[in-house]
Amino acid sequence: MPYRDLHDHVRVLEEKGLLNRITQPIDKNTELHPLVRLQFRGLEEKQRKAFLFENVTDCNKTQYRFPVLAGGIAPSREIYALGMQCEVDEIPEKWLRAVEKPIAPVEVKDARAQQVVHYVEKDSAPGSGLDMFPIPISTPGMDPAPYLTCSHWITHDPVTGVRNVAIYRGQVKASDRVGLVLMTPSQGIRDHWKEARKKGVPLDVAIVVGAPPVVTYAAVSKVPAGVDEIAVAGALAGEPIPVVRCKTSSVLVPADAEIVLEGQISTEFIEPEGPFGEFLGHMHPVELGRIMQIKCITHRKDAIWTSLISQVTPSESSVMRRLGTEAIYLRQLRNAMGIKSVKRVVLPEALLSVRRLAIIQMENPHTDQTRRAMLGVASFIAAGAKMIVAVNDDIDPTDMNSVFWAMGLRCRPDRDITVIPGFHNDMVPPYDDLDENGMAIGHHGDNEAVLLIDATMKQPFPPVSLPKREYMDRALELWQHLGLPALDLKRPWYGYELGQWSEKLDRAARAAVKGDYRTYGAELASRRVPAPEDF
Repeated sequence: MPYRDLHDHVRVLEEKGLLNRITQPIDKNTELHPLVRLQFRGLEEKQRKAFLFENVTDCNKTQYRFPVLAGGIAPSREIYALGMQCEVDEIPEKWLRAVEKPIAPVEVKDARAQQVVHYVEKDSAPGSGLDMFPIPISTPGMDPAPYLTCSHWITHDPVTGVRNVAIYRGQVKASDRVGLVLMTPSQGIRDHWKEARKKGVPLDVAIVVGAPPVVTYAAVSKVPAGVDEIAVAGALAGEPIPVVRCKTSSVLVPADAEIVLEGQISTEFIEPEGPFGEFLGHMHPVELGRIMQIKCITHRKDAIWTSLISQVTPSESSVMRRLGTEAIYLRQLRNAMGIKSVKRVVLPEALLSVRRLAIIQMENPHTDQTRRAMLGVASFIAAGAKMIVAVNDDIDPTDMNSVFWAMGLRCRPDRDITVIPGFHNDMVPPYDDLDENGMAIGHHGDNEAVLLIDATMKQPFPPVSLPKREYMDRALELWQHLGLPALDLKRPWYGYELGQWSEKLDRAARAAVKGDYRTYGAELASRRVPAPEDF
């Protein structure tokens, strides 16, 4: 039975021992995100847990009635898999099936997301509207305001009605006003905004805070254009997601959401927003963004405010982006481009923000397939991977030591490295300069290039210089029998052949382990020659 809502997810987290329930007062502006952030800098991934803050306050001693869930959606692959209700190793296949066969949502009349309704007056008084909620400051000491982070922006194309759901940050500028900055030109909400602008009307929008986990996973991933993220979420859940019509517009939102902010995005005015601590690991400067005016807020009686941990990676958002985007890349390369030699695509997280580096694992590829696969990753999504490395299937793409080993021995720089200039990416620092308002001066233009590194074998190699598998397996049995510490084996952990090994040498090695080294020694003596003068 799939999770119906975020409350189900929290309950399972607690049952599994993966929830830290914090009851002491916690300041949402100075303490909440820093406390959760520590586990991403000081714990192994499997040790990370969700945090539920039940006594949230601020510098004015405000006592908020709503708890805050932080690090609860995807601090680790294990918690992400719980939200997907599958095993970690089943995630890629479940994603591929969901994108191939979405399940359309079903509209309902009554919804827990609308148990409480607040109509918001323009320029509403402090304490009302967004001020009701304990919205944390993500980067205390850097961010100039609280930001919506686990915010699902839902719009419909004013012409076609096609829905788009995506997660963007939102700067809280007033109790009834939120900003929206779009980092890359390919977002669906930007197209919807342009269509509304042609009509001379504002764009209806709803922001969902606290959705069923599968909706969040679908919203943060790069599904193909025109594919309904809520339908993909339905496929992940295995059944249609119930949706309800907003109180002030025709936008449909998940009926089991925690909180829904209804309003309109102006197509007439824009205004500055930022700075904000972005996932590339640096503060993103002030820039002009769109403006949402909130008209209505609905929520469950027992709503939970949800905040994502982003900024420097690894983070909660990078776990989600990695797992969803890896599956989408694999689908693109194997299915759309027909490169069946691609086995896996891995996007390293730590400090690289998922977008900067991609490792493609390939099985017996032709050179043309390798190059096509790397170009496919480079161009599939805007502001995608900057460095792309192709490796053979004996290389562990999750272990950078293994990847560097392949790069060091299987890549000839003058032949196997290509730099392609002319890519555009406004997100990346450094910036030419910032003015006194913190806005970037000048325009990046074609400020990026893509580096393609073919680290696959182009010819046979000698065997890997470790004992063969049968001997390492026996060693493992002995290790366990002796009660020695648990092992976390890294590839390669046993020797194997890579094409450059003769039957004669193999016979000699097999004879040696049986105690017969003399036969081979005698053969070597028979090939004795005089030593040259310059030896």
